[in-house]
Amino acid sequence: MTDNEFYRTKRLPPYVFAEVNKLKAAARAAGQDIVDFGMGNPDMPPPKHVIDKLTETLADPRVHRYSNSRGIPGLRKALAAYYGRRFNVEIDPEREAIVTLGSKEGLANLAQAITSPGDIILAPNPSYPIHAFGFIIAGAAIRSIPFRPGPEFMNAMDRAVRHSVPKPVAVVINYPSNPTAEMATLDFYEEVVAFCRKHGIFIISDIAYAEVYFDGVAPPSVLQVPGAKEIAVEFSSLSKTYSMPGWRIGFCAGNARLIGALARVKSYLDYGAFTPIQVAATAALNGPQDCVEEMRARYKSRRDVLIEGLRAAGWPVDPPAGSMFAWAPIPERFQHLGSLDFSKLLLTEANVAVAPGTGFGEQGDGHVRFALVENEARTRQAIRSIKAFLKTAQPPVDLNKVRAARG
Repeated sequence: MTDNEFYRTKRLPPYVFAEVNKLKAAARAAGQDIVDFGMGNPDMPPPKHVIDKLTETLADPRVHRYSNSRGIPGLRKALAAYYGRRFNVEIDPEREAIVTLGSKEGLANLAQAITSPGDIILAPNPSYPIHAFGFIIAGAAIRSIPFRPGPEFMNAMDRAVRHSVPKPVAVVINYPSNPTAEMATLDFYEEVVAFCRKHGIFIISDIAYAEVYFDGVAPPSVLQVPGAKEIAVEFSSLSKTYSMPGWRIGFCAGNARLIGALARVKSYLDYGAFTPIQVAATAALNGPQDCVEEMRARYKSRRDVLIEGLRAAGWPVDPPAGSMFAWAPIPERFQHLGSLDFSKLLLTEANVAVAPGTGFGEQGDGHVRFALVENEARTRQAIRSIKAFLKTAQPPVDLNKVRAARG
């Protein structure tokens, strides 16, 4: 029996990123220097006061026992305080907040908690894979909606309600977006909340990049909309804000019914994150926040070097206003390759790794994603290689066009 014979795994397509990762590993094994923009994996350490708190807490013999699946009370209170000062939203740390092992685990376990086989879930295309596949693993059917906030998004929601049987259970939203870096306004959230309240649809919002913004306008929370907590929960994370991805600390806040369902599933699956990590995470949220400003400045500098360099190389890319990603349309003469083959070509010919857009959904196939995880010097090195590649590379022949020309 292969894993493709199991009910849940056979619903998962081959992992697109694995092909690029395999080429990347082979190139490095051969001694090549790969400038890697592929994964959104922060390269800077967490703030010193957070590491110091972790080290201090480790010395307490009591913290090495099982922890609390919902998260220690102090951390849930710190999350509630964050929502209060950042969004002016009141969160009950007992009923409306839970700590997760990163937002990815939380999203997947919430999907398990609320999904019945055959349920319809609305998810953007392209989007971060767990937004769709967390529900696919749980047995749902995904109906794709536009990733860009605006009239097309709302029209797609309306069509889904009128033409889906059964009616959609939930909609996933993610702004600032991974991979597209789209931003949403509070006015847009108000439309979504009004629509979903009318039709009894849950909203599952992912704001993992809410603190990564560059042009002075802080991204809002859907929970700022009056009445949103009747139907909405929101996932956040310390991974990007405090450069703590490997610590696996995330949160879910909002509707008490959904939080309770997630808590019940988690109580069977884990004992919560290691207590010293939760204590240090509390220090991150409650402590000095100048480190967050420094994080934004670092990513903005990298964004500017990347975008200016790509444009100078003949590859026009819009600068993202938020997130740690740039969503780059494939240059015109390479578009027939699709994002996977173009990513492979860029890796082999320019020693630059990016994420193929098709890995985030078929609607992403005309783009590749750059993660702002290389410093300015490495980014300039990559730009020089890309410029030479774009100047000299000859795209492989599009066999489909050749066949069409021959009739």
